[in-house]
Amino acid sequence: MVQARSLVVGASGQVGTQMLAALGAGARALATSRVERAGWLQMDMAELASVTQAAALLDAQELDAIYCVGGMTWVDGCEGDPGLAHRTNARGPGVLAEYARQRGVPYVFFSTDYVFDGAAEYPGPYAEDAVPRPLSVYGRPKLEGEQRVLAAYPEALVLRTTWVYGADPRQKNYLYTLMSTLAAGKTLRVPRDQVSTPTYNRDLVRVALGLVEARAAGVFHVGGPELLGRLEFARRIAAWLGLDAALLEGVATAELKQPAARPLGSGLAIGKLTAQHPELRMRTLREALEDCGAELRAFLTSQRDS
Repeated sequence: MVQARSLVVGASGQVGTQMLAALGAGARALATSRVERAGWLQMDMAELASVTQAAALLDAQELDAIYCVGGMTWVDGCEGDPGLAHRTNARGPGVLAEYARQRGVPYVFFSTDYVFDGAAEYPGPYAEDAVPRPLSVYGRPKLEGEQRVLAAYPEALVLRTTWVYGADPRQKNYLYTLMSTLAAGKTLRVPRDQVSTPTYNRDLVRVALGLVEARAAGVFHVGGPELLGRLEFARRIAAWLGLDAALLEGVATAELKQPAARPLGSGLAIGKLTAQHPELRMRTLREALEDCGAELRAFLTSQRDS
């Protein structure tokens, strides 16, 4: 008898790799990639235009859940290619949700706090019923993706998250930029006017799996329990790792001249998650660093030895 596996769409990203680890990789997970990769299923969300197309790719697989983790997450890149952002973050997830409904398997779409504007007159942390007001090409398709998913499959899960951090085998998330820059004795410019609720990647995965097991549906906010400014977030990480926090230069977001607008006063309220599923506790920044600290320090050692 073939063992059912969970489909992890976008398995090469930091959340996807943690999802594979939690599921036991090949034993309980089927990973997808946009490019050909041994042992993985090749599937490009930007090219997924119909349920028939999804069926041709997936009908031969024994699936017990679908986790749509991946997407076009390069916020500034979305500004330059809105068509690709829409196909990847809205159309593709909606098609896959309809396919999951027809297969009768749980479906989870990972979304973002960028569906909110973080404006001073309407700041976060936002609850699930707050009115979305996306500022960017990244945020707008993500919001449309949520709407398409729930219209196609009302029993699906939409998980909004924010400022995801933690150990990352690809060494590409914010922590690694911070560590490599400060370890080299260089200054890192950090927005001093951005606030959110940093989310530990392993907790995000654990909550996603727990909510599926609990047969939860609808929109849930999954963020860290602390509201932190980006500069304070960076300083705490630097201090914990013994790096020179004086190299962190606080600047206004506008000074960075990024193509995409960022929500400044953002963050996600997790009262719904805490009330309905208290067993799925989100850890503080300090607890998260203690959990993945050995991996982060190993990276720092490799930087200093290179």
